[in-house]
Amino acid sequence: MKQQIEYQQKPFIKNPTTVIQALNPVQKPLLSFGVLIAIILLFAIINTAGMTQGVLYILGLALGVTLLHARFGFTSAFRRLMSVGNVQGLQAHMIMLAVSTTLFAVILGTGFSFTGVDPSGYVSPVGVSVILGSFLFGIGMQLGNGCASGLLYNLGGGATSMLITFVTFMIGSTLGAYHLPFWLGTPSLEPFSLAESTGLGFFGAWIVQLALFGFIYFALVQYAKRKNPPMMKPLATTSGWKKIFRGSWPLFAAGIILAILNAIVLAVRGTPWGVTSAFALWGGKTLQAAGVDVQSWGYFAGSEALSQSVLADSTSVLNFGIILGAFIAATSQGTFKPKKVKPGVAGASIVGGLLMGYGARLAFGCNIGAYFGGISSFSLHGWVWMIFAMIGTGVALFIRPLFGLSNPKKTDTFC
Repeated sequence: MKQQIEYQQKPFIKNPTTVIQALNPVQKPLLSFGVLIAIILLFAIINTAGMTQGVLYILGLALGVTLLHARFGFTSAFRRLMSVGNVQGLQAHMIMLAVSTTLFAVILGTGFSFTGVDPSGYVSPVGVSVILGSFLFGIGMQLGNGCASGLLYNLGGGATSMLITFVTFMIGSTLGAYHLPFWLGTPSLEPFSLAESTGLGFFGAWIVQLALFGFIYFALVQYAKRKNPPMMKPLATTSGWKKIFRGSWPLFAAGIILAILNAIVLAVRGTPWGVTSAFALWGGKTLQAAGVDVQSWGYFAGSEALSQSVLADSTSVLNFGIILGAFIAATSQGTFKPKKVKPGVAGASIVGGLLMGYGARLAFGCNIGAYFGGISSFSLHGWVWMIFAMIGTGVALFIRPLFGLSNPKKTDTFC
Protein backbone atom coordinates (compact mmCIF):
# COMPACT_ATOMS: atom_id res chain seq x y z
CA MET A 1 0.00 0.00 0.00
CA LYS A 2 2.84 2.38 0.84
CA GLN A 3 4.38 1.85 -2.59
CA GLN A 4 1.04 2.45 -4.30
CA ILE A 5 0.58 5.71 -2.43
CA GLU A 6 4.05 6.85 -3.51
CA TYR A 7 3.27 6.12 -7.15
CA GLN A 8 0.10 8.16 -6.96
CA GLN A 9 1.86 11.30 -5.81
CA LYS A 10 2.03 14.18 -8.28
CA PRO A 11 5.56 15.11 -9.37
CA PHE A 12 7.03 18.22 -7.81
CA ILE A 13 10.33 20.01 -8.36
CA LYS A 14 12.82 19.46 -5.56
CA ASN A 15 15.66 21.46 -7.14
CA PRO A 16 16.46 22.72 -10.66
CA THR A 17 17.77 19.34 -11.85
CA THR A 18 15.63 16.71 -10.10
CA VAL A 19 11.93 16.02 -9.65
CA ILE A 20 10.16 13.66 -7.25
CA GLN A 21 8.02 11.22 -9.22
CA ALA A 22 7.27 7.54 -9.68
CA LEU A 23 10.23 5.48 -10.84
CA ASN A 24 10.40 2.52 -13.16
CA PRO A 25 10.53 -0.95 -11.56
CA VAL A 26 13.97 -2.40 -10.88
CA GLN A 27 15.13 -4.64 -13.75
CA LYS A 28 16.11 -7.44 -11.38
CA PRO A 29 17.39 -10.07 -13.88
CA LEU A 30 19.61 -7.51 -15.64
CA LEU A 31 20.74 -6.02 -12.34
CA SER A 32 21.71 -9.45 -11.02
CA PHE A 33 23.57 -10.20 -14.24
CA GLY A 34 25.46 -6.91 -14.03
CA VAL A 35 26.48 -7.47 -10.41
CA LEU A 36 27.61 -11.02 -11.20
CA ILE A 37 29.74 -9.89 -14.16
CA ALA A 38 31.20 -7.06 -12.07
CA ILE A 39 32.26 -9.49 -9.34
CA ILE A 40 33.73 -12.00 -11.79
CA LEU A 41 35.70 -9.26 -13.56
CA LEU A 42 36.98 -7.94 -10.23
CA PHE A 43 38.46 -11.32 -9.32
CA ALA A 44 39.90 -11.69 -12.85
CA ILE A 45 41.60 -8.29 -12.60
CA ILE A 46 43.06 -8.98 -9.15
CA ASN A 47 44.26 -12.43 -10.24
CA THR A 48 45.83 -11.04 -13.42
CA ALA A 49 47.21 -7.67 -12.39
CA GLY A 50 47.04 -7.35 -8.61
CA MET A 51 45.06 -5.55 -5.94
CA THR A 52 45.88 -2.01 -7.12
CA GLN A 53 44.21 -2.69 -10.45
CA GLY A 54 41.26 -4.14 -8.57
CA VAL A 55 40.94 -0.94 -6.53
CA LEU A 56 41.02 1.14 -9.72
CA TYR A 57 38.30 -1.05 -11.20
CA ILE A 58 36.14 -0.46 -8.12
CA LEU A 59 36.76 3.28 -8.49
CA GLY A 60 35.62 2.92 -12.12
CA LEU A 61 32.40 1.29 -10.93
CA ALA A 62 31.83 4.23 -8.58
CA LEU A 63 32.51 6.70 -11.40
CA GLY A 64 30.01 4.93 -13.65
CA VAL A 65 27.32 4.90 -10.98
CA THR A 66 27.84 8.61 -10.27
CA LEU A 67 27.83 9.66 -13.92
CA LEU A 68 24.66 7.67 -14.66
CA HIS A 69 22.71 8.74 -11.59
CA ALA A 70 23.31 12.44 -12.30
CA ARG A 71 23.47 12.12 -16.11
CA PHE A 72 26.53 14.29 -15.52
CA GLY A 73 27.37 15.82 -18.86
CA PHE A 74 30.30 17.66 -20.37
CA THR A 75 28.84 17.59 -23.88
CA SER A 76 25.37 18.74 -22.82
CA ALA A 77 26.79 21.43 -20.50
CA PHE A 78 28.76 22.98 -23.36
CA ARG A 79 25.84 22.66 -25.81
CA ARG A 80 23.29 24.23 -23.50
CA LEU A 81 25.59 27.14 -22.74
CA MET A 82 26.44 27.84 -26.38
CA SER A 83 22.91 27.39 -27.73
CA VAL A 84 20.55 28.99 -25.18
CA GLY A 85 22.76 30.30 -22.40
CA ASN A 86 21.91 27.65 -19.81
CA VAL A 87 24.75 27.68 -17.27
CA GLN A 88 23.73 24.91 -14.84
CA GLY A 89 26.08 22.29 -16.27
CA LEU A 90 29.12 24.57 -16.37
CA GLN A 91 28.39 25.80 -12.85
CA ALA A 92 28.57 22.18 -11.71
CA HIS A 93 31.89 21.89 -13.55
CA MET A 94 33.28 24.86 -11.61
CA ILE A 95 32.27 23.28 -8.30
CA MET A 96 33.81 19.98 -9.39
CA LEU A 97 37.05 21.65 -10.51
CA ALA A 98 37.30 23.69 -7.30
CA VAL A 99 37.10 20.52 -5.20
CA SER A 100 39.47 18.52 -7.42
CA THR A 101 41.99 21.37 -7.56
CA THR A 102 42.00 21.52 -3.77
CA LEU A 103 42.58 17.79 -3.43
CA PHE A 104 45.15 17.69 -6.25
CA ALA A 105 47.09 20.54 -4.63
CA VAL A 106 47.39 18.53 -1.41
CA ILE A 107 48.31 15.28 -3.16
CA LEU A 108 50.77 16.77 -5.65
CA GLY A 109 52.21 19.23 -3.12
CA THR A 110 52.90 16.59 -0.47
CA GLY A 111 53.53 13.59 -2.71
CA PHE A 112 50.77 11.67 -0.95
CA SER A 113 50.11 8.19 -2.34
CA PHE A 114 48.21 5.10 -1.24
CA THR A 115 50.57 2.82 -3.15
CA GLY A 116 53.97 4.48 -2.85
CA VAL A 117 53.90 5.76 -6.45
CA ASP A 118 55.07 9.36 -6.80
CA PRO A 119 51.98 11.25 -8.01
CA SER A 120 52.16 13.54 -11.03
CA GLY A 121 49.47 15.55 -12.76
CA TYR A 122 48.58 15.87 -16.41
CA VAL A 123 50.73 18.78 -17.63
CA SER A 124 51.16 18.93 -21.41
CA PRO A 125 52.47 21.48 -23.94
CA VAL A 126 50.14 23.93 -25.64
CA GLY A 127 50.46 24.10 -29.39
CA VAL A 128 48.87 23.34 -32.71
CA SER A 129 48.03 19.78 -31.73
CA VAL A 130 46.16 20.76 -28.55
CA ILE A 131 44.27 23.60 -30.26
CA LEU A 132 43.24 21.51 -33.26
CA GLY A 133 42.59 18.37 -31.22
CA SER A 134 40.33 20.04 -28.67
CA PHE A 135 38.47 21.87 -31.45
CA LEU A 136 37.84 18.60 -33.29
CA PHE A 137 36.83 16.92 -30.05
CA GLY A 138 34.36 19.73 -29.35
CA ILE A 139 32.68 19.13 -32.70
CA GLY A 140 32.82 15.36 -32.31
CA MET A 141 31.24 15.18 -28.89
CA GLN A 142 28.26 17.23 -30.08
CA LEU A 143 27.73 14.98 -33.09
CA GLY A 144 28.27 11.80 -31.11
CA ASN A 145 25.95 13.08 -28.34
CA GLY A 146 28.51 12.26 -25.71
CA CYS A 147 32.10 12.91 -24.69
CA ALA A 148 34.58 10.23 -23.62
CA SER A 149 33.05 9.68 -20.19
CA GLY A 150 29.57 10.24 -21.61
CA LEU A 151 30.20 7.54 -24.20
CA LEU A 152 31.11 5.02 -21.51
CA TYR A 153 28.28 5.67 -19.09
CA ASN A 154 25.66 6.02 -21.83
CA LEU A 155 26.90 2.78 -23.37
CA GLY A 156 26.44 1.07 -20.02
CA GLY A 157 23.11 2.81 -19.62
CA GLY A 158 21.70 1.31 -22.81
CA ALA A 159 22.18 4.05 -25.43
CA THR A 160 22.42 1.93 -28.60
CA SER A 161 23.99 4.67 -30.72
CA MET A 162 26.99 4.66 -28.40
CA LEU A 163 27.99 1.26 -29.78
CA ILE A 164 28.65 3.00 -33.09
CA THR A 165 30.44 5.89 -31.40
CA PHE A 166 32.50 3.41 -29.38
CA VAL A 167 33.84 1.65 -32.48
CA THR A 168 34.58 4.83 -34.43
CA PHE A 169 36.10 6.47 -31.35
CA MET A 170 38.54 3.57 -31.14
CA ILE A 171 39.33 3.87 -34.87
CA GLY A 172 39.89 7.63 -34.59
CA SER A 173 42.05 7.24 -31.50
CA THR A 174 44.19 4.57 -33.17
CA LEU A 175 44.64 6.74 -36.26
CA GLY A 176 45.53 9.66 -34.03
CA ALA A 177 48.15 7.54 -32.28
CA TYR A 178 49.66 6.64 -35.66
CA HIS A 179 49.81 10.32 -36.71
CA LEU A 180 50.86 11.70 -33.31
CA PRO A 181 54.62 11.96 -34.06
CA PHE A 182 53.78 14.33 -36.92
CA TRP A 183 51.62 16.55 -34.71
CA LEU A 184 54.24 16.59 -31.97
CA GLY A 185 56.54 18.19 -34.52
CA THR A 186 54.22 21.17 -35.02
CA PRO A 187 54.85 24.45 -33.14
CA SER A 188 54.12 24.35 -29.42
CA LEU A 189 55.11 25.88 -26.11
CA GLU A 190 56.79 24.01 -23.32
CA PRO A 191 54.48 22.35 -20.77
CA PHE A 192 53.27 25.05 -18.40
CA SER A 193 52.16 24.40 -14.82
CA LEU A 194 50.68 27.27 -12.85
CA ALA A 195 52.18 25.69 -9.74
CA GLU A 196 55.64 24.70 -10.94
CA SER A 197 56.39 27.01 -13.89
CA THR A 198 55.59 30.26 -12.08
CA GLY A 199 57.14 29.80 -8.65
CA LEU A 200 53.73 30.09 -7.02
CA GLY A 201 53.88 26.56 -5.70
CA PHE A 202 50.78 24.44 -5.25
CA PHE A 203 49.30 26.64 -2.54
CA GLY A 204 49.67 29.81 -4.58
CA ALA A 205 48.38 28.13 -7.73
CA TRP A 206 45.43 26.78 -5.72
CA ILE A 207 44.50 30.31 -4.63
CA VAL A 208 44.71 31.60 -8.22
CA GLN A 209 42.59 28.79 -9.65
CA LEU A 210 39.96 29.08 -6.94
CA ALA A 211 39.71 32.78 -7.78
CA LEU A 212 39.27 31.87 -11.46
CA PHE A 213 36.55 29.35 -10.69
CA GLY A 214 34.79 31.89 -8.49
CA PHE A 215 34.99 34.56 -11.18
CA ILE A 216 33.66 32.19 -13.85
CA TYR A 217 30.83 31.03 -11.58
CA PHE A 218 29.83 34.63 -10.81
CA ALA A 219 30.05 35.56 -14.50
CA LEU A 220 27.81 32.60 -15.37
CA VAL A 221 25.22 33.75 -12.83
CA GLN A 222 25.17 37.25 -14.32
CA TYR A 223 25.05 35.85 -17.85
CA ALA A 224 22.06 33.67 -16.99
CA LYS A 225 20.23 36.65 -15.49
CA ARG A 226 20.55 38.50 -18.80
CA LYS A 227 19.78 35.55 -21.05
CA ASN A 228 16.99 34.07 -18.90
CA PRO A 229 17.59 30.61 -20.41
CA PRO A 230 15.29 27.59 -20.11
CA MET A 231 16.20 25.28 -17.26
CA MET A 232 17.49 21.74 -17.60
CA LYS A 233 14.91 18.99 -17.78
CA PRO A 234 14.47 17.62 -14.25
CA LEU A 235 15.46 13.98 -13.75
CA ALA A 236 13.19 11.53 -11.96
CA THR A 237 14.20 10.76 -8.41
CA THR A 238 12.69 9.60 -5.15
CA SER A 239 13.05 10.49 -1.51
CA GLY A 240 14.91 9.00 1.44
CA TRP A 241 17.64 6.39 1.26
CA LYS A 242 16.19 4.96 -1.98
CA LYS A 243 17.48 8.05 -3.78
CA ILE A 244 21.04 6.80 -3.38
CA PHE A 245 20.37 3.57 -5.25
CA ARG A 246 17.42 4.39 -7.50
CA GLY A 247 16.93 8.12 -7.89
CA SER A 248 18.78 10.86 -9.72
CA TRP A 249 21.50 12.84 -8.00
CA PRO A 250 21.89 16.65 -8.17
CA LEU A 251 24.60 17.87 -10.51
CA PHE A 252 26.54 19.68 -7.82
CA ALA A 253 26.63 16.63 -5.55
CA ALA A 254 27.77 14.45 -8.44
CA GLY A 255 30.48 16.96 -9.35
CA ILE A 256 31.89 16.82 -5.83
CA ILE A 257 31.83 13.00 -5.84
CA LEU A 258 33.60 12.90 -9.23
CA ALA A 259 36.27 15.27 -7.93
CA ILE A 260 36.89 13.09 -4.87
CA LEU A 261 37.05 9.91 -6.97
CA ASN A 262 39.48 11.55 -9.42
CA ALA A 263 41.73 12.52 -6.51
CA ILE A 264 41.64 8.96 -5.16
CA VAL A 265 42.61 7.65 -8.61
CA LEU A 266 45.59 10.05 -8.55
CA ALA A 267 46.64 8.82 -5.11
CA VAL A 268 46.28 5.16 -6.13
CA ARG A 269 47.92 4.97 -9.54
CA GLY A 270 50.01 8.16 -9.51
CA THR A 271 48.17 9.91 -12.37
CA PRO A 272 44.65 11.36 -12.62
CA TRP A 273 41.62 9.72 -14.18
CA GLY A 274 41.88 9.25 -17.93
CA VAL A 275 39.79 7.56 -20.58
CA THR A 276 41.00 7.74 -24.16
CA SER A 277 44.46 6.17 -24.03
CA ALA A 278 42.66 2.85 -23.56
CA PHE A 279 40.86 3.32 -26.88
CA ALA A 280 44.19 3.69 -28.68
CA LEU A 281 45.50 0.61 -26.87
CA TRP A 282 42.46 -1.47 -27.79
CA GLY A 283 42.76 -0.36 -31.41
CA GLY A 284 46.48 -1.11 -31.39
CA LYS A 285 45.94 -4.58 -29.98
CA THR A 286 43.29 -5.26 -32.63
CA LEU A 287 45.64 -4.25 -35.44
CA GLN A 288 48.49 -6.21 -33.88
CA ALA A 289 46.30 -9.31 -33.83
CA ALA A 290 45.66 -8.71 -37.53
CA GLY A 291 49.41 -8.69 -38.24
CA VAL A 292 50.13 -4.94 -38.25
CA ASP A 293 53.47 -3.91 -36.71
CA VAL A 294 51.95 -1.46 -34.25
CA GLN A 295 54.95 -1.70 -31.90
CA SER A 296 56.99 0.33 -34.40
CA TRP A 297 54.70 3.35 -34.07
CA GLY A 298 56.15 6.25 -32.15
CA TYR A 299 53.13 6.37 -29.86
CA PHE A 300 53.73 2.83 -28.60
CA ALA A 301 57.54 3.01 -28.60
CA GLY A 302 58.92 1.62 -25.35
CA SER A 303 55.47 0.65 -24.08
CA GLU A 304 54.82 -2.85 -22.76
CA ALA A 305 51.04 -2.40 -22.89
CA LEU A 306 50.69 -4.15 -26.27
CA SER A 307 52.30 -7.32 -24.94
CA GLN A 308 50.41 -7.36 -21.62
CA SER A 309 46.86 -8.27 -20.76
CA VAL A 310 44.40 -5.43 -21.18
CA LEU A 311 43.50 -6.02 -17.53
CA ALA A 312 46.97 -4.75 -16.63
CA ASP A 313 46.19 -1.36 -18.16
CA SER A 314 44.84 0.94 -15.46
CA THR A 315 42.84 3.14 -17.83
CA SER A 316 41.19 0.10 -19.40
CA VAL A 317 40.03 -1.29 -16.05
CA LEU A 318 38.69 2.15 -15.09
CA ASN A 319 36.72 2.19 -18.36
CA PHE A 320 35.37 -1.33 -17.80
CA GLY A 321 34.28 -0.24 -14.33
CA ILE A 322 32.49 2.85 -15.66
CA ILE A 323 30.52 0.84 -18.23
CA LEU A 324 29.49 -1.82 -15.72
CA GLY A 325 28.79 0.73 -12.98
CA ALA A 326 26.48 2.63 -15.30
CA PHE A 327 24.77 -0.62 -16.34
CA ILE A 328 24.14 -1.55 -12.71
CA ALA A 329 22.82 1.95 -11.96
CA ALA A 330 20.55 1.96 -15.03
CA THR A 331 19.03 -1.44 -14.27
CA SER A 332 18.53 -0.38 -10.66
CA GLN A 333 16.60 2.65 -11.94
CA GLY A 334 14.78 0.53 -14.51
CA THR A 335 15.97 2.71 -17.38
CA PHE A 336 18.08 0.26 -19.39
CA LYS A 337 16.04 0.22 -22.61
CA PRO A 338 18.11 0.09 -25.83
CA LYS A 339 16.36 1.63 -28.83
CA LYS A 340 16.70 1.42 -32.59
CA VAL A 341 19.21 3.90 -33.98
CA LYS A 342 17.92 6.36 -36.58
CA PRO A 343 20.05 6.74 -39.76
CA GLY A 344 20.86 10.38 -39.02
CA VAL A 345 21.96 9.59 -35.49
CA ALA A 346 24.07 6.69 -36.79
CA GLY A 347 25.81 8.98 -39.29
CA ALA A 348 26.48 11.60 -36.64
CA SER A 349 27.79 8.92 -34.28
CA ILE A 350 30.27 7.71 -36.89
CA VAL A 351 31.63 11.19 -37.62
CA GLY A 352 31.53 12.22 -33.98
CA GLY A 353 33.39 9.14 -32.78
CA LEU A 354 36.13 9.57 -35.38
CA LEU A 355 36.62 13.25 -34.52
CA MET A 356 36.66 12.60 -30.78
CA GLY A 357 39.11 9.73 -31.03
CA TYR A 358 41.50 11.59 -33.31
CA GLY A 359 41.14 14.88 -31.45
CA ALA A 360 41.80 13.29 -28.07
CA ARG A 361 45.16 11.94 -29.20
CA LEU A 362 46.23 15.31 -30.59
CA ALA A 363 45.08 17.20 -27.48
CA PHE A 364 46.74 14.85 -24.95
CA GLY A 365 43.37 13.79 -23.65
CA CYS A 366 39.64 14.36 -23.69
CA ASN A 367 37.14 16.10 -21.44
CA ILE A 368 38.48 13.93 -18.60
CA GLY A 369 42.23 13.71 -19.10
CA ALA A 370 42.81 17.15 -20.66
CA TYR A 371 39.97 19.30 -19.30
CA PHE A 372 39.14 17.80 -15.89
CA GLY A 373 42.56 16.30 -15.16
CA GLY A 374 44.56 19.06 -16.86
CA ILE A 375 42.95 21.98 -15.05
CA SER A 376 43.00 20.08 -11.75
CA SER A 377 46.73 19.54 -12.32
CA PHE A 378 47.24 23.31 -12.84
CA SER A 379 48.17 22.81 -16.50
CA LEU A 380 47.63 25.61 -19.02
CA HIS A 381 46.68 23.07 -21.67
CA GLY A 382 43.55 22.18 -19.68
CA TRP A 383 42.25 25.74 -19.94
CA VAL A 384 43.15 25.92 -23.63
CA TRP A 385 41.31 22.63 -24.19
CA MET A 386 38.20 24.09 -22.55
CA ILE A 387 38.22 27.19 -24.75
CA PHE A 388 38.71 25.44 -28.08
CA ALA A 389 36.33 22.59 -27.25
CA MET A 390 33.75 25.29 -26.55
CA ILE A 391 34.49 26.88 -29.93
CA GLY A 392 34.14 23.46 -31.55
CA THR A 393 30.79 23.10 -29.82
CA GLY A 394 29.66 26.39 -31.34
CA VAL A 395 30.58 25.16 -34.82
CA ALA A 396 28.85 21.82 -34.19
CA LEU A 397 25.55 23.59 -33.52
CA PHE A 398 25.43 24.40 -37.23
CA ILE A 399 26.37 20.85 -38.24
CA ARG A 400 24.00 18.89 -36.01
CA PRO A 401 20.83 19.73 -38.00
CA LEU A 402 22.45 18.21 -41.10
CA PHE A 403 22.15 14.84 -39.35
CA GLY A 404 18.66 15.51 -38.06
CA LEU A 405 19.87 16.38 -34.56
CA SER A 406 18.09 19.21 -32.79
CA ASN A 407 19.62 21.94 -30.67
CA PRO A 408 18.04 23.44 -27.53
CA LYS A 409 15.88 26.51 -28.25
CA LYS A 410 14.91 29.46 -26.13
CA THR A 411 11.26 28.50 -26.63
CA ASP A 412 11.78 25.06 -25.10
CA THR A 413 10.22 24.48 -21.73
CA PHE A 414 13.35 22.52 -20.82
CA CYS A 415 16.63 22.00 -22.66
